[in-house]
Amino acid sequence: MHPISEKLIVWYNTHQRELPWRNINDPYKIWLSEIILQQTQVVQGLNYYLKFIETFPTVTDLANAPEDQVLRLWQGLGYYSRARNLHAASKFIVSTYNGQFPNTFETIKQLKGVGDYTAAAIASFAFGLPHAVVDGNVYRVLSRLFNLQTPINSSKGKKEFQYLADELLHTAQPALHNSSIMEFGALWCKPQNPKCEDCPLQENCLAYHHDMVAQLPVKAKNIKIKTRYLHYFIFNLGEDVYIQKRTEKDIWQNLYEFFLIETSGIMEETKLLCNPKLLEVANDFEVVSISPAKKHILSHQHLYATFYELKIKQTLSVDNFIKVTRNELNLYGLPQLITKYLNTKINLQTVIL
Repeated sequence: MHPISEKLIVWYNTHQRELPWRNINDPYKIWLSEIILQQTQVVQGLNYYLKFIETFPTVTDLANAPEDQVLRLWQGLGYYSRARNLHAASKFIVSTYNGQFPNTFETIKQLKGVGDYTAAAIASFAFGLPHAVVDGNVYRVLSRLFNLQTPINSSKGKKEFQYLADELLHTAQPALHNSSIMEFGALWCKPQNPKCEDCPLQENCLAYHHDMVAQLPVKAKNIKIKTRYLHYFIFNLGEDVYIQKRTEKDIWQNLYEFFLIETSGIMEETKLLCNPKLLEVANDFEVVSISPAKKHILSHQHLYATFYELKIKQTLSVDNFIKVTRNELNLYGLPQLITKYLNTKINLQTVIL
């Protein structure tokens, strides 16, 4: 056992959090937790994990569920491609492996939405296979331990960090080692205010001795932020409103939304209300309210959304529209941006009626 691994395991045995996906070897539950926790903190993902396990106790239950139900249960977690990939992978497991979870790193990695990290996590936690995980926490711990300044989002960096992770791995107890180093990064070697003074790896940490802890890990800045302007038109007919499904390959694919006009920049409300696309759908309406534009931040996009509540006098005959009551909206998977708006307009129906 590498001395660093030994110290991490000793620390972990004292400081580990009790989480429902730990100390189990059910690959389905481990896989589910790993997908949910991608880009998501434990405190937020825990309730989603519990809801999914309760609703879909087995991979077969998940595979047999309608996609709309899976997306609705995922609502609020963001990165909805994770939910679609999860559902597609469950169907693959049922059709290809008769519902038995694949049990090697290579076969696990064939699942849609599963990369090296997730495959290594499942392989080690569920099957005890000697594969080292490298997630954000591990990148941070290793970069500081070895004062490694190669950008973690570069191809060179990914190879260097994987090599170091493999070198440290306790191959006889890979699950325990992997849990230890990830938990250490999450609770001790944190991005901000790491507990360096009480760190069991202080004497091993080159970044600490070179006063480089706050500068690591390094990430190349090559992310371009896209700005989008979304204008949602809510057609109210008595108690009913109209929604449509997003089918294009874009954010929120297969979630539901109100009629949308997207513009390249800020546009006057009067011009939007005369937009030919809008008038083609509904040309006889009364404006009830217009919300101020709200900013919604995604990883690579900044969205500015405005909501127009319109009262219409007759049923709309548009093929891709679904007519539902406002109370039934919670039965459909909606982007969090729309859900937040609806929560602030909970009493609007009485105004419209």
